[in-house]
Amino acid sequence: MANQVETLVASAAIKCPADKFYNFFKFNMNDIVKIFPAAFTGVELVQGEEGAVGCIKIWHYIIGAIPTTAKVLLEAIDDAAKIITFTILDGDLLQVYKSFKATLSVSDGLAKWSIEYEKATILSPPPQLYVPLAVTVCTLVDAYLLTN
Repeated sequence: MANQVETLVASAAIKCPADKFYNFFKFNMNDIVKIFPAAFTGVELVQGEEGAVGCIKIWHYIIGAIPTTAKVLLEAIDDAAKIITFTILDGDLLQVYKSFKATLSVSDGLAKWSIEYEKATILSPPPQLYVPLAVTVCTLVDAYLLTN
């Protein structure tokens, strides 16, 4: 079981245009700190260019009341399909999981996160707390983009 990639999915309805929502996560992820300060305390660009494959950022966030840091690679972008894949390269998550990847796909009226992870040990819990976090992020970003 510890060597098996598993998947969790979180979906949220969105009202803003799909392109605008997708472009937020591609180019403006740093703004998540002002949109959702209760969960995100910092996002720093450490390598590459905003919105480009190979861009690496450090995300500081709180999950389950625990301050967490992740070094995140923007691994893949498909503008035509509005899909972005983020892969965790380093940080707290990799103490519990061998690998952790989140893919956002956006269509008219829907944002869907697919979280792929491989447990480090059989005792590693599934990352269930990321489902409500992803839904809340989508809801708050959608509300922000509708007014800005």
